[in-house]
Amino acid sequence: MPEDELPYAVLDLDSTLSDARHRLHFIERRPKDWDSFFAGSKDDPPLEEGLAVAATLAEGHEIVYVTGRPEWIRRNTERWLEKYGLPPGRVYMRSNTDRRPAVVTKLALFRMLAARRRIAVIVDDDLRVCRSAEKAGFTVMHADWGIDDDSAATLFDAQQSEGRT
Repeated sequence: MPEDELPYAVLDLDSTLSDARHRLHFIERRPKDWDSFFAGSKDDPPLEEGLAVAATLAEGHEIVYVTGRPEWIRRNTERWLEKYGLPPGRVYMRSNTDRRPAVVTKLALFRMLAARRRIAVIVDDDLRVCRSAEKAGFTVMHADWGIDDDSAATLFDAQQSEGRT
């Protein structure tokens, strides 16, 4: 099948492919230091389970990365993907001023992508994003390998309440 006809495999970044726990301290305090939180993403270690899933899905799918990271760190994000040998793919990021909840921004992106081509699977760590995508008819893999319960609460607040990641 030609690559332009392959179904999409949509992958989240933070806590799905990259381990963001080392930078959570920037958003666990008041005031939150969002610039340092996002700038630190270039130093995230990879999550081996996520890398394995990405490599497996690259066979027979066009990879698309969808993240709540702001556009201003695109260069660091793309370098990180290359550094860890992730499959090539388009990267969709939040505009620098978008503060909508992750479930809203990501579902809109999923629908936009699905209008172009079939999405075979969406891989994300955020249960609300997963449930919303499943309810919308998408096949979802919950990336439960990258975060513990304490970190999940911090990221949940950032993703849903503050629309930041």
